Amino acid sequence: MSEAKIFEFDFNGRPLRVEIGEVAKQATSAALVYYGDTSVLTVTQAANEPSSMGFFPMMVNYTEKLYAAGKIPGGFFKREGKPSELETLTARLIDRPLRPLFPEGFQYEIQIINTVMSGNTDHSPPMTAMLGSSLTLALSPMPFEGPIAGVQIGRVEGEFVLNPTEEELELSDIDLIVAGTAEAVNMVEAGAKQVDEDTMLDAIEFAQGWITKLCDFQKEIVAELGQEKMDFVVDTLEEEPAQYVIDTFKDAIEKTVRTFDREKRGEDIRAMKDEIESVFEEKYADLDQDERKQKIKDAKSKVDQLVAETIRRIVVDEKIRPDGRKLDEIRPLNSKVDLFELTHGSALFTRGQTQAVSITTLGALGEHQIIDGLGDTDNKRFMLHYNFPPYSVGEVGRYGPPKRREIGHGALGERALAQVLPDEEDFPYTIRVVSEILESNGSTSQASICAGCMSLMAAGVPLAAPVAGIAMGLVHENGENRVLSDIQGLEDHIGDMDFKVAGSKEGITALQMDIKIKGLSKDVLREALMQAKTGRLHILDNMLEAIPEPRPEVSKHAPKVKIMVIDPDKIRDVIGPGGKIISKIIEENDDVKIDIEQDGRVTIMHTEMGPIESALKRIEELVRVANVGEVYKGKVVRIEKFGAFIELWPGTDGLCHISKLAHERVGKVEDVIKLGDRVDVKVIGIDDRGRIDLSRKATLPRPESPKKPENKDKKTEKQ
Repeated sequence: MSEAKIFEFDFNGRPLRVEIGEVAKQATSAALVYYGDTSVLTVTQAANEPSSMGFFPMMVNYTEKLYAAGKIPGGFFKREGKPSELETLTARLIDRPLRPLFPEGFQYEIQIINTVMSGNTDHSPPMTAMLGSSLTLALSPMPFEGPIAGVQIGRVEGEFVLNPTEEELELSDIDLIVAGTAEAVNMVEAGAKQVDEDTMLDAIEFAQGWITKLCDFQKEIVAELGQEKMDFVVDTLEEEPAQYVIDTFKDAIEKTVRTFDREKRGEDIRAMKDEIESVFEEKYADLDQDERKQKIKDAKSKVDQLVAETIRRIVVDEKIRPDGRKLDEIRPLNSKVDLFELTHGSALFTRGQTQAVSITTLGALGEHQIIDGLGDTDNKRFMLHYNFPPYSVGEVGRYGPPKRREIGHGALGERALAQVLPDEEDFPYTIRVVSEILESNGSTSQASICAGCMSLMAAGVPLAAPVAGIAMGLVHENGENRVLSDIQGLEDHIGDMDFKVAGSKEGITALQMDIKIKGLSKDVLREALMQAKTGRLHILDNMLEAIPEPRPEVSKHAPKVKIMVIDPDKIRDVIGPGGKIISKIIEENDDVKIDIEQDGRVTIMHTEMGPIESALKRIEELVRVANVGEVYKGKVVRIEKFGAFIELWPGTDGLCHISKLAHERVGKVEDVIKLGDRVDVKVIGIDDRGRIDLSRKATLPRPESPKKPENKDKKTEKQ
């Protein structure tokens, strides 16, 4: 076996070690990356021949094996199954900064597999995997223009923290992931507790300094062990078909782009491509089918290229968008709430040709999502699920389980709204928001945030502040930058940046940025953030016209809730043998829902308050404790020769001995009290087995002692 080549680096006081050459030697490249006590095996495998798929087929995988944290998977099969939401999101997170650094037209299939072998969440397995992915690509012969690296940034008590621990993140008002090259940032993902734009920019700049150090470390390794890069020349369009398009359609493309009408532009472009196909089938009839198809393909590609170039030129030179808007102009807005009767909260948000309906459902805390992962967190009480059916873009297509993109968009919306949700103690519900995209022409994830926020408010969730989202774009041409507000689909496709910003009037709650160029300056980022703030406030104003503030009460169809805390030692008294007691309480109170936590917290839910109050009273009786010295009105439930058993409340009784029934001597218990009587008794003792000693006598006034009569006769005799 070959010996590993080891490289070490002190990364802000934590050891970072890379081992190369000992494992997975048949793969294109592989590395074991150790960060603190986290270890990730990254293996990159590239195909030997280019793909014919028509796009760059790179797949990044990230797997957290539960043995990495000394755990056995839950469930019946006891092995890892399909990727968890966290694994899917982490794979996307790694993919996004890597993909733009391959040349246009590169189509060799690449698979990157990251396996967490030892995982300490305080030593960021995702960032360790990102470094391994970048390094193995940089070591490979693939034409990767990296390396890149990523870091996580928190802010505790006003100070930025690099790769914070879970404890530090609990105290942090920022959870920011930044990735990029040594020179510039090219990916941002963040959640924040209404943080202002300048603070977020400072955090990104802080991250960039550490990213540069990690990139320099990788360059040292690549300089020693890197493989020779393959020769790759971008395929150019055939000159003849391309020139035909320029000569025939250039003026028509200019004209159709300037109609600023999406439908008309689409019809005109389809007509041009149909004409190309018809003409070329006849013009190149003497060629074989494959050659003829290639010429048709090149000509159609040239049409798309000219359309993109024309739009970009008009945006830069004339500051006019493909739909005729100004650079900072928002599409027409419409907001509505309360669309459906039986849902707990519903809202419809429309922005131009993008439309989302969101539904909020409130449930018991026990309905939270269970998480089977490396960290200590094992459940989640807030979920936002995003669905993108094919009809939203006027197509017939696959309809089924969510894909990576849907999971990613849902997570972004969840992060944006989670920052303003009330604490579990103040609002003891599990909360689920589902966003259904009804129409799509750009920025559906941000429409989901807007609709989701309004549906939460309509459901009566007391948000700290309303939140809206907006997607920003960029056209960078000839040294000029044009920042675009509220981008539509075409601008996302031909532009150089997709920068999503969500937040309240007070500040940012979520960020997500991906760019296609090599990096952005801080000035451009600042311009985008400030322009986004203006647009965000405009959108919020429209939302607040539909619902100015959260409803003061939850929906009449939502479950009502009461919480009480009991002594954990009393939990078994509430549940009873085999769950008999709690089952009886549920049955007697209209199937009320009761969740009992190990710390003694009891949550009672029902759509009506009556069953809740009744169940609450019953549980209070079960866990109630008698105190020595207190007086209770009890019911006589059993009579014996030696005394009476008196029920203080259901489930708790004590013995009043015959000697404690009255001040005078009692011959028979029945002479003083009878079965079913309600009498006042005082607790005078509780033994070590919990048996209660009662006294009725102690609650009665003492009789006055009779005065002894004076004996006058005896006095006389003595005299």
